[in-house]
Amino acid sequence: MANEIGTKELTAANDALRFAAERAQRYIRDIRERRVAPAEKDVAALARFRESFPAESSDPRDVVAMLDEIGSPATVASTGGRYFGFVVGGSLPAVMAANWLACAWDQVAGLRVMSPVAAELEEVALQWVCEAIGLPAGCEGGLVTCATMANFTALAAARSALLARAGWNVVDDGMFGAPPIEVVVGEEVHASILKALSLAGFGKKRVTIVDADGQGRMRADKLPRLSERTIVCIQAGNVNTGAFDPAREICARAQEQGAWVHVDGAFGLWAAVSPKYKHLTEGFELADSWATDAHKWPNVNYDSGIVIVRNPLALRSAMSLTAAYLEPGAHREPMHHTPEASRRARGVELWAGLKSLGRLGLRALIERTCAHAKRFAEGLREAGFDVLNEVVLNQVLVSFGSTENTREVIRRLQEDGTCWCGPTEWQGKTAMRISVSSWMTTEKDVERSLQAMVRIARETCGLSLPPG
Repeated sequence: MANEIGTKELTAANDALRFAAERAQRYIRDIRERRVAPAEKDVAALARFRESFPAESSDPRDVVAMLDEIGSPATVASTGGRYFGFVVGGSLPAVMAANWLACAWDQVAGLRVMSPVAAELEEVALQWVCEAIGLPAGCEGGLVTCATMANFTALAAARSALLARAGWNVVDDGMFGAPPIEVVVGEEVHASILKALSLAGFGKKRVTIVDADGQGRMRADKLPRLSERTIVCIQAGNVNTGAFDPAREICARAQEQGAWVHVDGAFGLWAAVSPKYKHLTEGFELADSWATDAHKWPNVNYDSGIVIVRNPLALRSAMSLTAAYLEPGAHREPMHHTPEASRRARGVELWAGLKSLGRLGLRALIERTCAHAKRFAEGLREAGFDVLNEVVLNQVLVSFGSTENTREVIRRLQEDGTCWCGPTEWQGKTAMRISVSSWMTTEKDVERSLQAMVRIARETCGLSLPPG
């Protein structure tokens, strides 16, 4: 009977996988032509999911069918080529396929003995990341959910290292009575850093804020006096303008005074792969820790955050977990590098994405999306609208006049469905932000989206359309 039940269940699993593959392929095939934001009726239909916990089992095919029929129309088409809202990459073909295989493997990536393949692929992928973005040899890192968690992990490592210098063991004795640590951030610090500072016990308000210039870059000449118990958080790629802090100057000051420099480089660090944009990242290799996302520019699926620390001991001291039944092996153990012990094998998809792209493919992706961003800026300027930032990377800020007009253009553009962009506030002015990050975005997507933006903006602002 046991064998009969097992055979039946395996057959059902195979049928469900084939069925899901058909539905997934259809979704991907149609993604280019569907509207980007879901229609109101499709969002309203999600109410059909709200039912009491079923008493009876369901056929796996029926479960997949329900997910597709109700869920797929209510997704945001961020994996397509016309999503420019947040800095969201698509999902490369090799990554999607690897995700299926990784799910079939269902590996726990905490210890090497639990999954030799997960541990090995994670280690290889992290090495490739360091090579790609030009970080020094000897760094160690880990795979987490997102840049927020990567920032937290790096800041915990910094906290451990700086307090150890002062003779304080924060792992054993906590923060109560610990020597104070000063934290310095730029005026345009990202909210994820502030959240990470709060989680690490520093507090998001108890920081020194350094003035920024007109593009959001921290002003190195405004840095306060630093010390051996100072953490300086700098940005590689401002989330609004794409601008980079002057890392070389800041790191030089920090090194002179023994401070720790942490880089929030969720997407910007990947610019180092391109000879055309590498100059923007010069000096960031001098920092002590780095946080980035693979689910942004490298177009690995969610969730795929990365933390790298120059001093491996600092990272392991902050993150190590000991228990009688968790015996480490002789090689790197993933769980000693991240807050999580039991976690999925993110390294499988990261390895697959980087392997499929290679350095030249990743370079082409970065340069192509940056070119698309410049085309958006050029087209919007030609149409008479104000581009508020120097378009140095893949981020564009545009104003359509008053706050009311700009917000109305964004609302109508999202409702239109041709593309999706979101609002932001930049130096006291409401703007629409365009982030180009997906491998799927083509010149045709850009021109189609640009036409929709200009048409809706002209209608909203009461401007006449050009002839033809």
